[in-house]
Amino acid sequence: MMSDNHLHEKNSVTDIEKDSALARDDLSVIIPGDKHGWLSHPLAKSLLSWGVEERGTVPVPEEERMDTQYYKIFFVWFSMNFNILSFSSGTLGPIVFGLGLRDSCLVILFFNILACALPCVSVRRYLTLLFRRNTWGPRTGMRQMIQSRYSFGYFGIIIPAILNLIGLCGFNILNGILGGQALASVSSSMSWDVGIVIIFVIALLISFMGYRVLNWYERVSWFPVLVAFLVALGVGGKNLYNVQPAEPASAATILSFASVVAGFVITYSAMASDFTMYYSPTLSLIVLQVLLQCLGAAAVLAAPNVPSWNEGYGTEGNVGGLLEAMLSPVGNFGKFLTVLLSLSVTGNIACTLYSICFNFQVMIPAMSKVPRYVFSIVGTVIALPLSIVGAHKFYTALTNFLSLIGYWASAYGAVLLVEHHYFRKGDFSTYNHAIWNVPGRLPWGAAAITACILSFALIIPCMDQVWYKGPIGATSGDVGFEVAFPLAGILYVPLRKLELKYQNTRY
Repeated sequence: MMSDNHLHEKNSVTDIEKDSALARDDLSVIIPGDKHGWLSHPLAKSLLSWGVEERGTVPVPEEERMDTQYYKIFFVWFSMNFNILSFSSGTLGPIVFGLGLRDSCLVILFFNILACALPCVSVRRYLTLLFRRNTWGPRTGMRQMIQSRYSFGYFGIIIPAILNLIGLCGFNILNGILGGQALASVSSSMSWDVGIVIIFVIALLISFMGYRVLNWYERVSWFPVLVAFLVALGVGGKNLYNVQPAEPASAATILSFASVVAGFVITYSAMASDFTMYYSPTLSLIVLQVLLQCLGAAAVLAAPNVPSWNEGYGTEGNVGGLLEAMLSPVGNFGKFLTVLLSLSVTGNIACTLYSICFNFQVMIPAMSKVPRYVFSIVGTVIALPLSIVGAHKFYTALTNFLSLIGYWASAYGAVLLVEHHYFRKGDFSTYNHAIWNVPGRLPWGAAAITACILSFALIIPCMDQVWYKGPIGATSGDVGFEVAFPLAGILYVPLRKLELKYQNTRY
């Protein structure tokens, strides 16, 4: 006999999207302006009946936010980060910045904690390690970039949406490369390109289905990954003690690696609410991420002393080959586990493709009339060929990408927090659903955009990149993201007051 809890889960998951669309006479609640368009087509109705989510950027009214199974939020973020990309980002400390194991792990630990401060729920509940704007989704019923219109304005948010699209596509490219490498490492007859294509096809199917399938997949995908890493530790853990000695770390190398670690985490602030807008408003991530990154640092340092690991890692930085070599002592079972590890990135790619949909619709508002799942296909078409092209330049791409994306995301997050807590006094009722797509009633966005742009006057001198070293960054290491947050927040206060004065808007 089916338990009451199982029945509740089935109903709450299955009916959310159907009830939002089919229980109303106005089908345009999901796609604005589409009352007699695509949603009336038999194929669209069939997709909806099969569980495909069509809702894009349209906010969910409070009476339709019915999901109360908050544990699913945990598994979304847990599975997104519990994969081989976390493992590979830890290898950057030794490989790119020349740090030893101790210094790499300390940077990984403390700067993950610092970077998570932006998306965490509040200072008092910081150690719960739930994302701040995960709680904003249930309270507002809005996607992340739609919430951001209430700070950046209808047209101003287009700039953060473009930057976020670049960041999300970048993460998909990196994940695709890693997954393809790992999948190809189990068979000499499979190329990296084929492995990358397989990874993207699986992720596209999950993202295409939307909320229901995405949540189910993230709840189950983490367990095989945990088994694989435990086996790798069991058969190869003894080699991790035999690591290469490193030169004493300098402040510059520590801070530069820290900017990479922060870039891995802080950009989640631009997508957190995308997964929680169906939850009722009555309302651990970084622990295993830190462990995976530290394991990556230890494994790559030990590789030169273990011939099979060194051969698997190769001269091109084949992280998938390294993992396959670590699991090779258990024979064919090791190859099977390597396949599971390669598939671990699909959870991250699927979630990222899901968020990409809404960023396209915010970047070009007219695209709100296009069903959400179309943009999952578009995102795949963009990232797939770039993954294949960049597969042999993984470390260069990973270092430059993660270092850069933290700058804008830090400034963006500061603006949202100041707007919400200082100007709106933490009152979610000020996010009026009636004006979410009315440009004249939303903020102009001039204050938010100006604050972010002006903050780069100090961010740029603080940068320490391969292609540019600012006068401050060249001495101190990269401190751009640390500067971006407080500076953008401080600048936003007087600029927003000036904007409110001339726009004559009241909350």
